[in-house]
Amino acid sequence: MTVTPREGARARVVTIHDVAARAGVSPGTVSKAINGRGRLRPETRERVVAVARELGFQPNAAARSLHSGRTYTVGLITTDDIGRFSLPVLLGAEDALGAGQISVFLCDTRGDKIREQHYVRSLLERRIDGLIVTGRRTDPRPPLKLPTPVPVVYALGPSTDPQDISLVPDDAEGARLVVEHLLATGRRRIAHLTGPAHHLAATVRAEHTVRALAEAGAQLSGGRPHYGSWTEAWGRQAALIALHADPAVDAMFCGNDQIARGAADALRESGRLVPQEVALVGYDNWDVMAEASRPTLTTVDMGLTELGRAAALTLMEAIDGEPSQGVRTVPCRLVVRDSTGVPAAAPLRSPAP
Repeated sequence: MTVTPREGARARVVTIHDVAARAGVSPGTVSKAINGRGRLRPETRERVVAVARELGFQPNAAARSLHSGRTYTVGLITTDDIGRFSLPVLLGAEDALGAGQISVFLCDTRGDKIREQHYVRSLLERRIDGLIVTGRRTDPRPPLKLPTPVPVVYALGPSTDPQDISLVPDDAEGARLVVEHLLATGRRRIAHLTGPAHHLAATVRAEHTVRALAEAGAQLSGGRPHYGSWTEAWGRQAALIALHADPAVDAMFCGNDQIARGAADALRESGRLVPQEVALVGYDNWDVMAEASRPTLTTVDMGLTELGRAAALTLMEAIDGEPSQGVRTVPCRLVVRDSTGVPAAAPLRSPAP
């Protein structure tokens, strides 16, 4: 008669020493990799985590907490109620924290300061190990008021306290990438359509667009940025304003993808071909907008998932007693699609009689 493990002796529990032997590292390295602690090479951490998963290794959460004094939980507080910006940050943070089997509590404040303080108190009562604070804007924000101190990392919107650590997208470099790309495709009369002038994202992108053009010996079409709102309606209106200010405009760099979608509508209705006559660039790489545009939209990806990952790794360092200060930038990248895919050429429309 065959005896199964369930009927006979219990199956042997996989230990940290088994993982170490299979991965070819020390038990201490396994502990660091699983707990998300210490400075390990990414490939070492990934190999150890993969082996632990393969063997079915399950660290004892209660023992870990008792031994380390940690709960292996962190909070993520956001003001972005629609999730457009906070969800990629959350996914990146979970990727980084998951290797250490650290859980994330997501709290949406909806921009309400009272609700924010309620969530802060609730999270601290759970004895979280740290906090990531994010939102939908890059404008600096006041630091959290913490009745009990824990490590905090600000992602996207930096803290106004220089003693805090904040990670933000490199909007200056993003604008430069756009200008260099448009100039490389032969565009010389570039208009800039963007959001409200009191938003830092709008002013930084506009400032560095003008600066990059000046360094290349060019200037902004129409002589100034066109500030408005972050909407398709403003994009349609702004594109018409830009065409009126400079009928020879051959490119429009928009402060977000929604503005660019509206601009695409206005250009099409005005009989301007995109990209043959007017190249079009957005910002954010919101795939719902960028890939549904006709033509598909060239745009800047702010690297929000990487921003979340970097914020989580920075938070783990702070939890391990290695806090940082100041503001760090995370690189952006240009995603080239059809809206700038054809160099500027002579107009394809028939000349007016």
